[in-house]
Amino acid sequence: MGVKRHVVIVAEAESFIVRGLEMKLGTVDVKSTFGGKSIGELAKYEEKADLFIVYLDDNIISDSDLLTYLASLCSGKEKVLCMIGSKSEYDSALRLINKDYVWKWFERPLNMDEFLEEIKKFMTSFSIDTMKRNILIVDDDLDYMHMIREWLKDSYKVSMVNSGIQAITWLAKNNVDLILLDYEMPVTSGPQVLEMLRSEATTRDIPVMFLTGKSDRDSIMQVLSLKPTGYLLKSITNNELHSKLREYFDKN
Repeated sequence: MGVKRHVVIVAEAESFIVRGLEMKLGTVDVKSTFGGKSIGELAKYEEKADLFIVYLDDNIISDSDLLTYLASLCSGKEKVLCMIGSKSEYDSALRLINKDYVWKWFERPLNMDEFLEEIKKFMTSFSIDTMKRNILIVDDDLDYMHMIREWLKDSYKVSMVNSGIQAITWLAKNNVDLILLDYEMPVTSGPQVLEMLRSEATTRDIPVMFLTGKSDRDSIMQVLSLKPTGYLLKSITNNELHSKLREYFDKN
């Protein structure tokens, strides 16, 4: 594999089972670190870890702060989770962590051969994923946002935030190749977000495509008057969306 990939194990304690997991990961050229369940400790690995393996038990799934933190790692830092636990433990964790953030769930008792084989596949594909274009979706409609992410996730690295303020905060720490921005958002509208982006040197050149549900001529002219990179109707199909994005990235 060349450079060793790095995984962090999130667990209540470095038990015999967890130490065995660390040892086995080493046999497939994966560096593993026991991170425990302290948010402060896990934060040390936010940048360097390729994957967070969460060993579920009652103490982990009852720690809402930890689960919320892990979810924020995935949405804000584009990290990926792997979970090991019973079906009921996994379902409990999904109350606070979106299923889209979980690369794979392995049921206990763990089939180690299957687990290691899947880890090897993940780490091999990781280098391919890092070459994908980064797209940020900003929309207050969570269902629509998740649908678009589902459509795009195999071809692009997709992040999501559900408000303009979250977008500004996210962009202060992350790079992106394109923003898909909802035009009709409450509190801070799409045009206001675009204005804020253009007022900052670090974000003024980021391409922005508006997402709009209004297709009448007056509405479209209003959108275009702000001179975004482009606009997409929310009624767009999966194939049409991919075609539009390919066309944009090929030209740029």
